[in-house]
Amino acid sequence: MSKDSFQARDTLSVSGQDYDIYRIDKVEGHDRLPYSLKVLLENLLRTEDGANITADHIRALGSWDPKAKPSTEIQFTPGRVIMQDFTGVPCIVDLATMREAVRDLGGDPAQINPLAPAEMVIDHSVIVDFFGHADSFKRNVEREYERNRERYQFLRWGQTAFNEFKVVPPGTGIVHQVNIEHLARVVMTRDGAAYPDTCVGTDSHTTMENGIGVLGWGVGGIEAEAAMLGQPISMLIPKVVGFKLSGDLPAGATATDLVLTITEMLREHGVVGKFVEFYGEGVGSVPVADRSTLGNMSPEFGSTCAIFPIDDRTVDYLRLTGRDEDHIALVESYAKEQGLWHDPEREAEYSEYLELDLSSVVPSIAGPKRPQDRIQLDRADSQWRRDVVNYVEDEAERESFPASDSPAEKGNGDRPHNPQTVTNDDGTFEVDHGAVVIAAITSCTNTSNPYVMVGAGLLAKNAVEAGLATKPWVKTSLAPGSQVVTGYLKRAGLDTYLDKLGFNLVGYGCTTCIGNSGPLPEEISDAVNAGDLAVTSVLSGNRNFEGRINPDIKMNYLASPPLVVAYALAGSMDINITTAPVGKNADGEDVFLKDIWPSPEDVREVVDSNIGREMFLEEYASVFEGDDTWKSLPIPTGNTFEWADDSTYVRKAPYFDGMPENPDRVENVEGARVLAKLGDSVTTDHISPAGAIKVDSPAGKYLKEQGVSLKDFNSYGSRRGNHEVMVRGTFANIRLRNQLAPGTEGGWTRDFTQADGPVSTIYDAAQNYAAENTPLVVFAGKEYGTGSSRDWAAKGTRLLGVKAVVADSYERIHRSNLIGMGVLPLQFPEGKSHSSLGLTGEETVTITGMDAINDGIPETVRVKAVAPDGKETAFDAVVRLDTPGEAEYYRNGGILSYVLRGLLKK
Repeated sequence: MSKDSFQARDTLSVSGQDYDIYRIDKVEGHDRLPYSLKVLLENLLRTEDGANITADHIRALGSWDPKAKPSTEIQFTPGRVIMQDFTGVPCIVDLATMREAVRDLGGDPAQINPLAPAEMVIDHSVIVDFFGHADSFKRNVEREYERNRERYQFLRWGQTAFNEFKVVPPGTGIVHQVNIEHLARVVMTRDGAAYPDTCVGTDSHTTMENGIGVLGWGVGGIEAEAAMLGQPISMLIPKVVGFKLSGDLPAGATATDLVLTITEMLREHGVVGKFVEFYGEGVGSVPVADRSTLGNMSPEFGSTCAIFPIDDRTVDYLRLTGRDEDHIALVESYAKEQGLWHDPEREAEYSEYLELDLSSVVPSIAGPKRPQDRIQLDRADSQWRRDVVNYVEDEAERESFPASDSPAEKGNGDRPHNPQTVTNDDGTFEVDHGAVVIAAITSCTNTSNPYVMVGAGLLAKNAVEAGLATKPWVKTSLAPGSQVVTGYLKRAGLDTYLDKLGFNLVGYGCTTCIGNSGPLPEEISDAVNAGDLAVTSVLSGNRNFEGRINPDIKMNYLASPPLVVAYALAGSMDINITTAPVGKNADGEDVFLKDIWPSPEDVREVVDSNIGREMFLEEYASVFEGDDTWKSLPIPTGNTFEWADDSTYVRKAPYFDGMPENPDRVENVEGARVLAKLGDSVTTDHISPAGAIKVDSPAGKYLKEQGVSLKDFNSYGSRRGNHEVMVRGTFANIRLRNQLAPGTEGGWTRDFTQADGPVSTIYDAAQNYAAENTPLVVFAGKEYGTGSSRDWAAKGTRLLGVKAVVADSYERIHRSNLIGMGVLPLQFPEGKSHSSLGLTGEETVTITGMDAINDGIPETVRVKAVAPDGKETAFDAVVRLDTPGEAEYYRNGGILSYVLRGLLKK
């Protein structure tokens, strides 16, 4: 119960029901706050306990200075947690392990339960092995169960063993789309109280819920576990960027084009660590589908969230998607009572301001390796020619780490040629640089939006009727975010035309966007590799980093679903798709994109005629039940999980092994070695194990030793519940370039436990260092940890023996995750870097002054690096423990140990 220092507790009556609410207007200054900060203000009022959350915290938020540098720490208590299975499985593994740790320390294991509602959607495990046929979906799901049976049994046990934990089984939908269509409450009710729905998730695109006014963002799995266990999230009151919208989207422009435009604007402006909030008269003209697409791309902006307020459009969407009428009435009444209802005439105070006239948006794509690198569609071919030279020239001549988030270098526009002849069931043809070998309608970003999905279906219809066909080298796929999508496409008769172009249903999951694109057809893959071709993918997703989509593909482009279909017809990025024909009809006549592009009126008519409330009610009526295969999975019983000694998917986590009841004191790091020296923009995709497991990699060797055949290796993502696999795949991305081992690409370093420091795998070197009790550090550049909220990027770092990372700057979630695993994030002095300091990575490193962390947060610690020739380099590294809460987690060796000790004390 809140201490209620502001006497804010009141009663709201809606539909004959009384609810306790905490009135925001009881706090001075509330009326000028942005929507997002009002939600945080209510959160503090309701959870005020006089210790972690005090009246002073509430006053600080009410008197927020929009221009001030964030400095005031608050404790935010999310209302619920949402997970996908890749990041969620380790969470449940850790909870199951915590039960055993509590038991071993004399406590009751049953007390380890989520204290906030936690829901998981299994959507990251389906792989596009089969495509282009009517039975592709059925066969992919069968293969998914074959590969993931152990994981799914474990999750079914978790669903029965833990209170407040629900699982949406495989083959149902994508987590963020299921969230906005069904799981999100907008206003939550619990224990007689009504309050704003707030939700953090183990996927960075949790921000999709921002489109319906739900405040939340992606956190590491470690933070999510703590939130499930009732721990607030420590954060600084952020800056809020006001983004004013006006006008309407023009004909020919889609929500995807709008998103790519805003991504480019916000990346250029700089919004890392900030909230973005949309306001203005243009908000009312943006459908919830488009709002959610914008919210989804918040990680690509770099912002913590990108939120829209509640208004009539929100209420209409809740009604369309089958929410209960009494609950809809509560959402509207609560939002209006608390000043959370959008008023286009009212302008809150913001830290910074941006503005966009929607009518200025033009068709665009983004690539070849960053979401923010927008390319105007009519210039895409010429831009491709400038970029492609960077993928066909001698790799050894390039700088040592052209990281996936670094801007592409620009060529002179000359087109390279190296055509390869392919013969398959479709005949004989040539594949060259620029060929589109994957065209995928995938990812919740766009498949949640009926306007762009119907647009893709209508374009397919027009193309088929014009006699066009997909090029024979293109692997096509359709992976919508929920079964409602296939429902309305089928009702409108558009599924037939998508099928004829090869866009058959392959699964309800993230598939291509997360690298689950499956292998290219063997003949195509052989040709690509024989010619070292710089081929391309076009996908309707949100991520296109190097090495992410498919190992055979070097250049990846984000596009709207209709453009995905268009590029499948054209078959190449070396075509100006706005002026050149995309194909020929049966009479040999040219057909242009403008001839088959559907009008906004046609799209709107199909959407209005074929999507109804009853579809959502039917599809979500039994969303947690699953099919017969799911229901028939055998599961153990009891409060603690029965770990299988021979399991290669789910193993007991080692984080609590030998954990004392009280934490040890923080000590200096002595005689450390550098495990990796990395450049700018190293993403969590580079650090975290992801994608296929190579047979000759440390993880592949481990699986072979366990008797696993190559065909059953599966992906790193599917084996996230096995730390033995994951630690072997940390820092092993095929595009990682460790400057400590120049000339290599992948998970390589130098092992200084041996004479002359020979090149070794990072895992093997780490094991040798551990055998000699040698601690490790990592040197990195700017924006370290950019990308998805991958907890294994931090877990694997810790398990390799890394005590500290020293970087120029960090991405928010990864820095937090490092602390959550007991790894200290340090920052080079302003204007300095490992390059400017002349550090090679061959040094022995000592970090002193760390004992000060036991009693507070020192601004800096002293780092001394001694080269093999005796040369010393010393500097004061900034300690990036930004709040007292983070320092407490670090002192305990990580957030999980902190929570466990706290539960034992209670």
